[in-house]
Amino acid sequence: MQSINRSEFVTETGAADVVPTDIGYNRWAEVYDAEDNPLVLLEETKVGPLIGNVAGLAVADIGCGTGRHSIRLATSGAKVTALDFSEGMLERARAKPGAEAVKFICHDLTQRFPLESDSFDRVLCCLVLDHIADLKVFFGELSRICKPAGFIVISVMHPAMMLRGVQARFIEPVSGRRIYPQSQPNRISDYIMAAVNNQLQLEHLTEHAVDAQLAAASPRAGKYLGWPLLLLMRLKASN
Repeated sequence: MQSINRSEFVTETGAADVVPTDIGYNRWAEVYDAEDNPLVLLEETKVGPLIGNVAGLAVADIGCGTGRHSIRLATSGAKVTALDFSEGMLERARAKPGAEAVKFICHDLTQRFPLESDSFDRVLCCLVLDHIADLKVFFGELSRICKPAGFIVISVMHPAMMLRGVQARFIEPVSGRRIYPQSQPNRISDYIMAAVNNQLQLEHLTEHAVDAQLAAASPRAGKYLGWPLLLLMRLKASN
């Protein structure tokens, strides 16, 4: 899969930089939790039911960011191990109340995870896949660490947003520049084939669009009204 050519996919105006993904998220960490992010708002209303009750379960949060899911799941009784490629995001996560219950690890997510095989009841991967080029290897790692009776929950920005010139980005307060962590123009078929090629069963696949309620809650969402913003999947090992 080729890297995004910003001149082809990015239509927003203003000074902008495309930077390596980890560097981008290190710079984003300062404002990530405070900014208006309609994708996060939508995702957090949808992903919980797919995960279910986690009390007493071992959970891996791959690409945990500032710990928004990790800490909530630990508070709900899960034993959570959380990986992210951005030390800046992890610093924010570790500073939050309840973070002491989570094992946070800084790790390059394109490399083999430093986690034991068949060791997690739930594997969570939220808003990460649009930064992953080698999906087959990445899905293989998600599958490897998941227990045979467990399952994998994935959320990602819907590929249709690329047609609107949208990818992960933020305005850096210090420079005033629009920063784009390196993304990949992955398609829904790419995600499904990565699952199939790792003998994973697709249990759930849904697309979620911007509606009037989200547009009212998030000023940034209004211009995407009616467009699919979020893709959700749940996968399990084939029998």
